Amino acid sequence: MTILFHGARKLDITGQVDDFWMLVQGEGILATGSGKDLPTASETVDVGGRWLVPGFIDLHGHGGGGHAYDDGPAAIGGALAAHRAHGTTRTVLSLVANPMAQLRESLGVIADLAESDPLVLGSHLEGPFLSPEHRGAHNPEFLLEPSPYRVDELLEASRGTLRQVTIAPELPNALDAIDVLVEAGVVVAVGHTDATFESTREAFDRGARLLTHAFNAMPGIHHRAPGPVVAAFGDDRVTLELILDGRHVHPQVAALAFREAPHRIALVTDAMAAAGASDGDYRLGSLNVTVRHGLAVLSGTSTIAGSTLTQDVALRCAIDNAGVSPADAVGALTATPARVLGLEHRLGRLAPGFVADAVLLDHDWQVGEVWANGLRIA
Repeated sequence: MTILFHGARKLDITGQVDDFWMLVQGEGILATGSGKDLPTASETVDVGGRWLVPGFIDLHGHGGGGHAYDDGPAAIGGALAAHRAHGTTRTVLSLVANPMAQLRESLGVIADLAESDPLVLGSHLEGPFLSPEHRGAHNPEFLLEPSPYRVDELLEASRGTLRQVTIAPELPNALDAIDVLVEAGVVVAVGHTDATFESTREAFDRGARLLTHAFNAMPGIHHRAPGPVVAAFGDDRVTLELILDGRHVHPQVAALAFREAPHRIALVTDAMAAAGASDGDYRLGSLNVTVRHGLAVLSGTSTIAGSTLTQDVALRCAIDNAGVSPADAVGALTATPARVLGLEHRLGRLAPGFVADAVLLDHDWQVGEVWANGLRIA
């Protein structure tokens, strides 16, 4: 069974190719080219001059479609369906701070799901190893110091599917925990932190390679105290997550980040259950969240509690509001997050040998069709 996509405007991290064709066999891309000399295939998809881009990869999200990722398999399925309709073909499922027993259970559920669904890349522990002063929408009762035995418990519960852990590096034992996690092949992110420029750089030297939602839940840039963001800007080993919904980070600050860290910005959703759903009252972990006009806050406060973002909206915000080039914006949703996870050899590009994850977009960057592993999923 082969599928030929033709008549496309291909756009990925390698650039734009017009009149592009792509031959898919099974789950992978067999061949690509351009022009009217087309190979034969069992099925053809006439892209009709629309954009064809790689499937989006979300490193950080908590739910969508009215469902949360920590509410069990059925809820996870509903949330994933909502995001897949908006172009996200591969997902890391994020968990907020909860009691250790609940985190272990959730990690086990995600491990089971990752075995049965290749589009689920594993789990991300955003909590519990966070600074109380910058906890955001995490319950302070469940924040913990990253002791070695706690780290080992969580690694064991994940059965090799823990992809990312966010840590405030100023916490006791944090640097030792980074060593353990890096040795286990887990991506360590600095975030929800009161770290200085110097302590952030030390965490990066110990192996941390990501900054959790840059600018949010951390000290800002000050001319006498540059802080974590400047430390990340200056380290080519480090990728910066960005929630580009126009609310978490001003589009012009996002533009600055793209200039200062080229090809090192990963656009994430940090979405909670209301993404792709309606305004109303929700839960994020153990906390109540109110969503009005698409803005999620802890009920009764002004504290932002995740987002209602989908990755196609982030793409449009990057291009239309922040002035990011389309190639760089697409790269921040595809090739860059693939590289963070060590999957750049098979995800994030439309090229032979890569998996057949693709999104068809119209000229206004609206999602038309979504394909993953060679199958239409939305």
